[in-house]
Amino acid sequence: MSFNFTLRFCLLLAGLVAGGHFAVAQSPAAAPTASATAAPKRQLQALRITEPIKLDGELNETMWQQATVATDFIQQRPNPGVPEKQKTEVRILYDDANLYIGAIMHDISPDSILREMTQRDQFGNTDLFSIFLDTYNDKLNGYNFTVTTSGVQLDARYSPASGEDWNWNAVWDAQTSQRGTDWIAEMRIPYSAIRFSKAAEQLWGLNFARQRKRDNAQFFWNEVKPEVDGFVNQWGELRGIQNVEPPLRLSLTPYVSAYVNHNLLNADGTRRTTTSFNGGADLKWGINESFTLDATLVPDFGQVQSDNQVLNLSPFEVQFNENRPFFTEGTELFNKGNLFYSRRVGATPIGFYNVAAGDNEKIVRNPSETRLLNATKVSGRTSKGLGIGLFNALSNDVYATIRNTETGEEREVQTQPFSNYNIAVLDQSLKNNSYVSLINTNVTRWGKTYDANVTGGLFRFADKKNAYAFDGSVVYSRRRGTTFGSDDQVSDQDGYKYRVGVGKISGKFTWGLNHGIESDTYNPNDLGILFGNNKITQSLDLGYWKYKPFWKVNNFYLFGQARHTLLYKPTRYQSTSFYLGANTTFTKNFLQVGFDFNVDPRNHDYFEPRVFPLGEYYVRVPGSTSLIVFFNSDTRKKFALGMNAGNSTYALDNRLARDRRVSYRFGAYPRYRVNDHLTFRYSLDWSFDGNQIGYVNGGMSRDEPMDEAFIGQVILGRRDVATVSNVVSVAYTFTNRMSFTLRTRHYTSNVRYADFSVLRPGGGEQLVDYRRNRDNTYNAFNVDAVYSWWFAPGSQISVVWKNAGTSFLQANEATPLYFDNLSNTINTPHNNSVSVKILYYLDYLAFRKNK
Repeated sequence: MSFNFTLRFCLLLAGLVAGGHFAVAQSPAAAPTASATAAPKRQLQALRITEPIKLDGELNETMWQQATVATDFIQQRPNPGVPEKQKTEVRILYDDANLYIGAIMHDISPDSILREMTQRDQFGNTDLFSIFLDTYNDKLNGYNFTVTTSGVQLDARYSPASGEDWNWNAVWDAQTSQRGTDWIAEMRIPYSAIRFSKAAEQLWGLNFARQRKRDNAQFFWNEVKPEVDGFVNQWGELRGIQNVEPPLRLSLTPYVSAYVNHNLLNADGTRRTTTSFNGGADLKWGINESFTLDATLVPDFGQVQSDNQVLNLSPFEVQFNENRPFFTEGTELFNKGNLFYSRRVGATPIGFYNVAAGDNEKIVRNPSETRLLNATKVSGRTSKGLGIGLFNALSNDVYATIRNTETGEEREVQTQPFSNYNIAVLDQSLKNNSYVSLINTNVTRWGKTYDANVTGGLFRFADKKNAYAFDGSVVYSRRRGTTFGSDDQVSDQDGYKYRVGVGKISGKFTWGLNHGIESDTYNPNDLGILFGNNKITQSLDLGYWKYKPFWKVNNFYLFGQARHTLLYKPTRYQSTSFYLGANTTFTKNFLQVGFDFNVDPRNHDYFEPRVFPLGEYYVRVPGSTSLIVFFNSDTRKKFALGMNAGNSTYALDNRLARDRRVSYRFGAYPRYRVNDHLTFRYSLDWSFDGNQIGYVNGGMSRDEPMDEAFIGQVILGRRDVATVSNVVSVAYTFTNRMSFTLRTRHYTSNVRYADFSVLRPGGGEQLVDYRRNRDNTYNAFNVDAVYSWWFAPGSQISVVWKNAGTSFLQANEATPLYFDNLSNTINTPHNNSVSVKILYYLDYLAFRKNK
């Protein structure tokens, strides 16, 4: 239930929602209805051709005039159900190798057609046309191929696991042109870009979408009703594709790259400037018509965008975005059940933080990343709707180097053993937008350490009317062996979690009721990510969605949640929360406004004390109310602005003579589009948490005389935490295949302690005379400059400059002054890297044809 509720909310807020199905000669348009029943499925007949099509965006060939026309699109936003006034005409042709789509978008004047230039897979202030294909007609999984008026290509996959996944990329081509008051899109989609069965006559799901940005309007050929749950299940049908053989899908994308790194922070006795040359390849092989093998051999991810490093005061790790293409493309099956956190593959070695130098020694090298040897994916779906996915990756041994400062001798300490990462997924599509899935993840490490295995089952069953659904999951985690570098057996050897939910999923009013348990030993973190186990959770979600314009607004969305959690072992109260949110968009100026309101009675934080097993110690968090308001201005204007502001008001904790907790948030996100090629963006995020009570970051150390008397006790500090993040980015797009981007980020967080206390069992605290200065300041600075040129389909040259530096100031060195931190960060020695990488796409089918 939670997935569908969240997906619907995201789609309603997003600028683009799309979907499609294929069919026989088009049936007449159905009259718009206000019910929560999907619209009748239209059909379109594809026309086989024997003569080649010149892809020029003109549609001059006579075959285009002979094909059946899809027209009479229906508006999906901002006013669902209204027929389009500016007509759209779409035709489909096919031959033995490709699908061809020709679309004419009529308009009232050339000025009405917006055409901002962007990078591939990025939306802008532009009109666009999309085709959606459900090649197995399972009403769950689909493809999206989109082209803008400037010829920028976008593509995506749809699945229950990933929703709308724009990280997926295929090799296809499109051309656009403008003719008077019309603009034309011509697309060629090779069969090698999609997967389908060997059936003599194909039946595919099909839809088309058109975005007319001037009106902020989107239209679909087969009506997509926002009150109906699901997207792919609301597409029409494509018929007429006959006697087409799925082609041999075989391609190789070799790469070469060169790096020059200059790092003034390298240890004495090591080179400050280094160079490296790398080579490898990505292989894609269609094992049969349904399954594809993707492999990356000796991968190089050095050019991906830098992580947004932050100061982490919480008891949990920071989850970073995945920017490596191999781990973002075509991973919808592997994301089932949220058991796969791809950053675990090639992550920081498990023994990285345990490297210690002895007397007269120093650490001269300690790699923070594990180098991958290769990674492979096999995935696909049979004609019966069974999805199968296999993922495997190998990483090599990693060693730290320690040097004796007197003799110069060096020794190596292993920080990561040779490891194998594996995922297997079975996903069966069922009728009525339903499915059952089985997922297994496994990590096997060589040597004296532990292995991990997680197995999960998922299900979703909806009724025939797609009005109600019952879903859930059961997961079992297993770990065997000793902790790395120790003889101690891992403690959390067996664990489990489950969740069940039921709810109303379609209509203006929706609800969902969920219950779940995560045992105290449940641990999927070797290949997944978990923020706190050992809990019993139940929640009620409510939503009211008014999709039609009324008063002065286009729509109105109201949603709420009541949530209650208990500690699982021992069973004790943990937290209660109530949430209410709403947003709407004004009709004339497309100003979006909304709020998020929370009421949280007093809760018990069992994780903050860092004492295990949980249950005896917890930090009492006073009851609070929080309000965040936000707005986003009209993105069609040259200047657009988004802002949010909020605060949390806490009850007074009168157990000790302390000031009341306070919390404030503010964010501003202006964007200025100079012209259709050049755009500037700036984001500012500021937060202040006053009188926050938390575990003293860094803990107690036996090397500090002032800590000695408090070792073995849980010390909490009352602190003010002020954080500022600034990001400035510039994007210049030369053509729809060439661009330059510059992104600069500065982050600073200041922690200033006021007093300290000892935490007692049962949440009690006693002030103590602890005098060590624990104030600290963390700064992070990054520059990512990228020039990219797609000089041929699937082939790219990229030149990247990366500049990165961090500083951690403690005690008297810590400063709350922002500009002092900025100056200090800029003047601190940084790591600089310049790299050039060339990818060249080699398609076996094109090679055979040319030969």
